[in-house]
Amino acid sequence: MPSLSRRDSAAESGWVDDGDAERGRDGGGLECALEMELTDRSLSRKMDCMNCDDLLHRNCAESAEVSVPLSTMGKRVTHMEGDDLCRLIDRKFLIEDKKRLCALALGTALLGILLMIVHAEICPYVNEPGSKVSLVINCSISLSTGCLLILIIAFHYKDIRLFIIDHKEVDWRIAITGHRVLVITLELLVCIIHPVGSYWEVGLYTNTSSAAPLCVSSHHDKTLVDMELLLSMLMFLRLYLVHRAILLHSKVLLSASYRSIGSLNNINFTFRFVLKVLMNKHPARVLLVFILLFWLTASWMLTLCERRTEALTTGQMDTALWLIAITFLTVGYGDVAPKTSCGKGVCLFTGVMGVACTAMLVAIVTEKLALNKGEKHVHFFMMDIQISKRIRHAAANVLRECWLLHRANLPKGSRNEHRRHLRCLLEAIRVFRHLRLKQRKLRDYVSEMVDLPKMQMIMCDLSANWNNSYRELEQRILFMEQKLDHLTRCFQQTSELLSEVLRHRNPEIR
Repeated sequence: MPSLSRRDSAAESGWVDDGDAERGRDGGGLECALEMELTDRSLSRKMDCMNCDDLLHRNCAESAEVSVPLSTMGKRVTHMEGDDLCRLIDRKFLIEDKKRLCALALGTALLGILLMIVHAEICPYVNEPGSKVSLVINCSISLSTGCLLILIIAFHYKDIRLFIIDHKEVDWRIAITGHRVLVITLELLVCIIHPVGSYWEVGLYTNTSSAAPLCVSSHHDKTLVDMELLLSMLMFLRLYLVHRAILLHSKVLLSASYRSIGSLNNINFTFRFVLKVLMNKHPARVLLVFILLFWLTASWMLTLCERRTEALTTGQMDTALWLIAITFLTVGYGDVAPKTSCGKGVCLFTGVMGVACTAMLVAIVTEKLALNKGEKHVHFFMMDIQISKRIRHAAANVLRECWLLHRANLPKGSRNEHRRHLRCLLEAIRVFRHLRLKQRKLRDYVSEMVDLPKMQMIMCDLSANWNNSYRELEQRILFMEQKLDHLTRCFQQTSELLSEVLRHRNPEIR
């Protein structure tokens, strides 16, 4: 059932004061605009009140207007609470719009990159410089770039509106800071980069022995071809939208419990935090996907750079895959090497990323191979038992060698046998001391491993024992107070009886 709107609840209750009328007249335009926007959005969002878990869902289930909830006594909430509810509803819708715009922007960016790859791959097979296929593909790349710029601007517009709502309807000029302007400018510059379509001036590469020659012109247009190559490679900078999509669509940001606990602990939900959570939950999966995507992307970029040369090796995809792999693993056999400056830069960047990924891989493998607390306790306990057994055997060897040395000291013993037993005694003492030192180090290491759950259980048991002792002490004190009260009453009765007896015996005493 739809909840009551502001006007319906006022009409049914039968009262509208002058202040509410003035506020309604002043904010009529804003309220109508808000209702129209929410009406357009709610046509595609029919939500169920029984599946909602917060106040926003309970009051926006099937209503197209800004609703005003009723209290348990049937009275209207205040005007300020209604404004806060409208602000929360707008905030929810803006977050959903940001997620949708980010997904569309990422899809548009990937589409532009895919069209650029298709254009670079089919360019050697175009027989005419002004081919219609190349023209259509290049126009599609430009069109996708324009759509991407529009989506980026719309995303930041929603972000500014969200900032205004979070700060209680402040002026929009406050949100336009220097940092925000710089970020928007950089994003627009990165997203606007794409090949400008120099294919109408270029022809086929004359050397047909190359594996996949790039569309190049004569020697006078070499600068133009280099510029197109650079713009094609810089289109991969659009992949920065991946981290924004991961952040906005992550369960960490969408979970209300995460946000509430994080706000209490002053945690900022940035991409770095989300990446740490993903690396802790699925480290091998995340690292494997990143390495595969980076391997394929860098290999294709290397082939694109090396196609301008006459080399038959580095311009092929299989050779580029091999070169990127050995460079990523920092092996470098030297059988294949890049020829161009662009290819050398790609290999250099691949080596740096390989070192970083190798460090993360070593950390993940080390964490997987490390023993947990239970396994460490079992391992150290068994080691302690084994060392104790060896210490007992070493002590027995020391006693045996002492007895043999004592027997060799008798007059009938030889000096050689005495020296041999003395050496055996010294070796047994050395082994005994070494085992005692090893056991001491092991126990010191075990004592440093603080078992927090065990300590917590011990503290809970101590606290429970103290509480029980305190209750028993309180009961004993109460029992003693009752006894003292009883003794006091008995003393009073005894004194009264004595006074009466004395009055009967001595009537003169009053």
